Amino acid sequence: MNNKKPQKKPLNKALQLSGAGLQMGLTIYLGFLLGEWLDKKFETSFLTQTITLFAIFLAMYSLIKQANKIND
Repeated sequence: MNNKKPQKKPLNKALQLSGAGLQMGLTIYLGFLLGEWLDKKFETSFLTQTITLFAIFLAMYSLIKQANKIND
């Protein structure tokens, strides 16, 4: 029995990775906007950086998971 998965076309993989990159940028941008809004609401100055950094880590984690899924 042959348990090989059908190969995905390279163009399909490229499109999926570019979509993941756009998702990464959007996640970071929305984290930044949320941090700015919370800083204004609570009159602080550290939430923008903290939430943006968290959004970067979240976006990187998501990108790595998607890349691993595409390459399987």
